[in-house]
Amino acid sequence: MDDQSCDYETFRACLVDLERVNRLTLGYRPTLNFLDGLWRRGRLPRGRPLRILDAGSGHGDTLRQVAHWARRRGVDVALDGVDLSPWSARAARDATPPGLPVRWHTADVLRFRPDAPVDVVLSALFAHHLPDPVLRDFLRWMEATAGLGWFVNDLHRHPLPFHLFARASRALRLHRFVRHDGPVSIARGFTATEWHALLAQAGIPAGAAGVSWWMPFRLCVTRLRAG
Repeated sequence: MDDQSCDYETFRACLVDLERVNRLTLGYRPTLNFLDGLWRRGRLPRGRPLRILDAGSGHGDTLRQVAHWARRRGVDVALDGVDLSPWSARAARDATPPGLPVRWHTADVLRFRPDAPVDVVLSALFAHHLPDPVLRDFLRWMEATAGLGWFVNDLHRHPLPFHLFARASRALRLHRFVRHDGPVSIARGFTATEWHALLAQAGIPAGAAGVSWWMPFRLCVTRLRAG
């Protein structure tokens, strides 16, 4: 579905199905738990919105979930989604109800310069798309950009989800591109050992970022600055 020849309606249909998969697998839970941790510890800024940037924002579903989380918690937020595909911004706008505090940008995130300091960078199912050298650059970019911390929510490479997704995607009648790309994405996912090596190679201080496993088969990387 990343092929340039893919038309907008096909691209959008794939994003809709991926959002459905995220809902069914509770894929937003780790990211919202990270934000809840900031909220419980009193780490949120006072007198201004919490500024959150979602790197590789796709259909925008992560930021819509964050907006609903913020509303429930009474947290003022300013949300920005950045994606390289202009169709992602279009699809995200089409799917986002009016009134949510979200802006969508089309850009290479490593070249993106926010117009205000960013508190938190989020990344959901984006890291496995990047070659290792680019991923190391991305980790450095998050480290330099996020004032409070950053959070990566990605796939755990394992045979079980690889085979289960192939069967479940057929049963759910997901788009054929999603049925193809899902196992490919899982095969491009990570192990905890690989994450620790990537963090070290990116120059993230030892022990500064934690790697945690979330059901079902997500590996998440948490970087929270001391406060």
